[in-house]
Amino acid sequence: MDILSFLANVPLFKGLPADQLGRIAGIAVARDYRRGEIVFSDFDAANGFYVPMRGRIKIFKLSAEGKEQVLHIMGFQEPFGEAAVFSGGRFPAHAQALEESLLIFFPASAFVDLTRHDPTLAMNMLALLSRRLKEFAGLVEQLSLKEVPGRLASYLIYVSDRAEGAALIELDIPKTLLANVLGTIPETVSRVLGKMASEGIIEMEGRRIRLLERKKLEELSQGARFYDEGRAAAVSGLSPDVRGYYDDKTEIHTMHRKVR
Repeated sequence: MDILSFLANVPLFKGLPADQLGRIAGIAVARDYRRGEIVFSDFDAANGFYVPMRGRIKIFKLSAEGKEQVLHIMGFQEPFGEAAVFSGGRFPAHAQALEESLLIFFPASAFVDLTRHDPTLAMNMLALLSRRLKEFAGLVEQLSLKEVPGRLASYLIYVSDRAEGAALIELDIPKTLLANVLGTIPETVSRVLGKMASEGIIEMEGRRIRLLERKKLEELSQGARFYDEGRAAAVSGLSPDVRGYYDDKTEIHTMHRKVR
């Protein structure tokens, strides 16, 4: 696929005329990255943003103790690094190639100049930044308000929605990385997936998962909100199959402390 055909199908550039796409292609730079190679580091000067043409990129933060928290896994045609570019500051996280990747790099100053002359491009960028804000708000909610079953259910729904509501989805990241995204450990992810399967909510086929009971997944994804209103109200508000996840003291010990 040539660069112009690629750009025409990137959501960020949707609706742009051919001449404008040509100008964007004129500032684009193709860069190859090896598996494990750092694209940029936290606090590096934000000199541009990237769109993957091949491969996947992990966006993550590191604590002072070296603990990693994955924020996003960016794939085909998903821009990253754009927010810092428009603020004129520094990248707020690290980016690392999960596999051999080909990234299209857009220098900040040249791209900002283009947006000044094209309102459609500027509006598309605003829409992208708004979506990122919503995603980060969701991440904060996931890690601070939801227990592991709720986080995992939300993730499965998210993957399904990205595939236009498909019932059969594929986990295309290792379980250790998925656990990191969810703020837990691989053993807990395996246990919760197994429990979902035994209750008939999902069906596991290797790396593929079939969502059999989407409504129950949605109830699980909302479980923390029910608990905020009190454990009794939470349990009565959930279906019997879903209720069992929150009867597991290993999953709700923090919630028990809140409502005692």
